[in-house]
Amino acid sequence: MGSREVTEQLDWNGKKVTVAGLGVSGIPAARVLHGLGALVTVVNDGDDERSRAQAADLEAEGITVRLGDGATLPSGTELIVTTPGWRPDKPLFTAAAEAGVEVWGDVELAWRLRGPGAAPWLAVTGTNGKTTTVRMLASILEAAGLRTAAVGNIGVSLLDAVLGDEQYDVLAVELSSYQLHWAPSVRVHSAAVLNLAPDHLDWHGSMEAYAADKGRIYEGNQVACVYNVADKVTEDLVREADVEEGCRAIGFTLGTPGPSQLGVVEGILVDRAFVENRQKNAQELAEVTDVQPPAPHNIANALAAAALARAFGVDAKAVRDGLKAFRPDPHRIELVEEVQGVTYVDDSKATNTHAAEASLAAYDPIVWIAGGLAKGAAFDELVQKSAKRLRGAVLIGADRALIREALTRHAPEVPVVDLDRTDTGAMSEAVREAAGLARPGDTVLLAPACASMDMFTNYNKRGEAFADAVRALAATGDA
Repeated sequence: MGSREVTEQLDWNGKKVTVAGLGVSGIPAARVLHGLGALVTVVNDGDDERSRAQAADLEAEGITVRLGDGATLPSGTELIVTTPGWRPDKPLFTAAAEAGVEVWGDVELAWRLRGPGAAPWLAVTGTNGKTTTVRMLASILEAAGLRTAAVGNIGVSLLDAVLGDEQYDVLAVELSSYQLHWAPSVRVHSAAVLNLAPDHLDWHGSMEAYAADKGRIYEGNQVACVYNVADKVTEDLVREADVEEGCRAIGFTLGTPGPSQLGVVEGILVDRAFVENRQKNAQELAEVTDVQPPAPHNIANALAAAALARAFGVDAKAVRDGLKAFRPDPHRIELVEEVQGVTYVDDSKATNTHAAEASLAAYDPIVWIAGGLAKGAAFDELVQKSAKRLRGAVLIGADRALIREALTRHAPEVPVVDLDRTDTGAMSEAVREAAGLARPGDTVLLAPACASMDMFTNYNKRGEAFADAVRALAATGDA
């Protein structure tokens, strides 16, 4: 199994630290730093009722909070700890750079606060599939008898995992591009980049900057840099990384694996990386049917999780047991129900075109429910790749016209229902329209390729509305 590291302990007593932003990571960071003796000032752009309530709680604990001004660097600041959502071009960070003040994210803070004997990190990033892969990895590690948790951009916060009473053998860590941008010194045991597609470019400024931040996850890796054979950019990031001596590049593929790769042979997940004589030998890990659901992109997630677990020394039986025990979170290619021979699948989590493409590739033929907030995305390539699978499409949401135009250009024969309403009740109508287009053996697939906030609080609420509408359809038998 992986070795533990001894980390340098920092003296926080009296250190003037500015925390940028309230919220799920800013408030815990402020409290932790205050508890360590730092002189903490929280700055926040907003000054609404919720922010004022949060500020009152922190101020009662002796933490200074400044609302309505997140741009000015507080006097004497020696370090900034930022929440992940704050963009690098914020005036606060420009002022910090001019003053020679370092900026850390919450992940960097957690990394620096690890104590002696800290548990190693197995880390995952990518445009899509991070959460599922990390949870698969945690399931495999648990099946191996290891004390672990899925942490980071998911589940338990990293600060809680690092500072809590629970003793872990290893952590399965999800890291977003935002978090990696502000994590200059993180050096993990092994890491995977699952895939890369344009996303969050408004935050990063360019695809090159986005890829570079994702690639930070490989810096200083000790045992394995796991990459996607089908996504050359991920392999390029491995080549560019400065890793420890002896760290290996490990690929995963949905095809037959070569040496130093994991892949699929005749319905079996196999390992040709962590075996003796990998030129000739392979280790069976699990069957494709052990992965639920066995959609291609989910098999890729399983292979990446297995590669990280094998890099940590986990045996093949634990890989299989962990994958068999795992069930994905709701709204990720989730089977809702079969109604009159038509299968209804909820992939509301497919909030961008890359995720929707993977989802659409898993079924044939499809009645596609799509639309929402496009976030600057274009849909031509997605429609081109998926056109032959489409029985029909039902479009909802604010930016549905962009998808309709792509369908007109690249799939003119596909019938399209354009719902000119953006209230939450539109989902019930969308499901009824999709049922009218579908035939027995088809899949009605909610894979919006868009964000949800034009109509719903989040993608979870959108998925719940879809599932409710499907169950109502089943109850009436009106399909």
